[in-house]
Amino acid sequence: MTEPARPPVSRPAERTTFLPFSRPTIGDAEIAEVVDSMRSGWITTGPKVERFTNEFAAYVGARHASAVSSATAGLHLALLAHGIGAGDEVITSPLTFVATLNVIELVGATPVLADIDRHTLQIRVDHVARRIGPRTRAIIPVHFVGQPVDLDPLLELARAHDLVLIEDAAHAAGTEYKGRRIGSFPTTSVFSFHPNKNITTGEGGMVVSHDEDVVSRVTLLKFHGLSRDAWKRFDRAGSPRYDVAIPGFKYNMMDMQAALGIHQLPQLDAFIEARRRLAERYQAAFRGLDALLLPEPVPYPSRHAWHLYTPLLDLDALTIDRDAFMAELKARNIGVGLHYTAAHEFSYYRDRYGWRPDDFPDAHFVSDRILSLPLYPSLTRADQDDVIAAVRDIAQRSAR
Repeated sequence: MTEPARPPVSRPAERTTFLPFSRPTIGDAEIAEVVDSMRSGWITTGPKVERFTNEFAAYVGARHASAVSSATAGLHLALLAHGIGAGDEVITSPLTFVATLNVIELVGATPVLADIDRHTLQIRVDHVARRIGPRTRAIIPVHFVGQPVDLDPLLELARAHDLVLIEDAAHAAGTEYKGRRIGSFPTTSVFSFHPNKNITTGEGGMVVSHDEDVVSRVTLLKFHGLSRDAWKRFDRAGSPRYDVAIPGFKYNMMDMQAALGIHQLPQLDAFIEARRRLAERYQAAFRGLDALLLPEPVPYPSRHAWHLYTPLLDLDALTIDRDAFMAELKARNIGVGLHYTAAHEFSYYRDRYGWRPDDFPDAHFVSDRILSLPLYPSLTRADQDDVIAAVRDIAQRSAR
């Protein structure tokens, strides 16, 4: 018996302008502050970086902080500040931007991967425990897309095995775990202020820790190994002389970047609330759609920062793969992101460590199916309606 023909699906009107998947929310106050920096003649590291650093540390509840040029730089410096190097192993997630693994390689250590939970996308603590060996020195959990990892058992593992815990908090400005903000725990945490993050300084990052010695070493290393607050030597009261204590890097944040941050930070909670409302509207619009596996909450108390909205495609319900689905969205002027291809599937790591996709089956499952839909505070209801209509239409036209 032949199946009845499906009724034709009417194609929604297509956008005439491209809708980006991310857009920073920058207002007049930020612009005026950047202009003030340019007019002042002080555009590199200076008093605005110091102000932003102190205010961010207060916001997250950290005792000490150091502003850097990117979260990648921050992770690199955090590893060095903790003495991680050749012969050491660092456990992390395969579902992360590849920078997390790259910096482990760059300090001469070896990345060791622990699989994720395919529903919450967070690293599995039981898999981390299995990977701990005699050379393990550190764990870098990733607070993926704005939800927190389960920190309490990770802290217990770190204490029991004398390990360093460095939180990759690039997605987690404003994220909370059991009522406390990420950055307030007895760890080292690294945040990102890239333009697609919840607040931005153009490019930039922040390293925070309760350990003053760690942050002091980060501060020393981020600017050529010069003594702390070396920028002050250019002040009227400062001395032009300086000392180099250790060879360092050029990873400092500039005042022109911090000028954005000091006005972005007071808006962070409002930005997160706007993202939450948009994400919940997506969840309601896509509930019951066979083609999508919707984001799921972690099973412990948390505040989701909604850095990204990342449904998975149910490939068993579709005749096309994820990349083709993304191409269809872009053809309709809907921006879409891929966060992320699992790091163990890139050629460098595959060839160096012999990793195969199925070595970490949940990360591989997610990597083949994940996509990021537009999500940012200035996204209008009409723009979101266009995204919803396009996703539903492609799903219906590509249904098995």
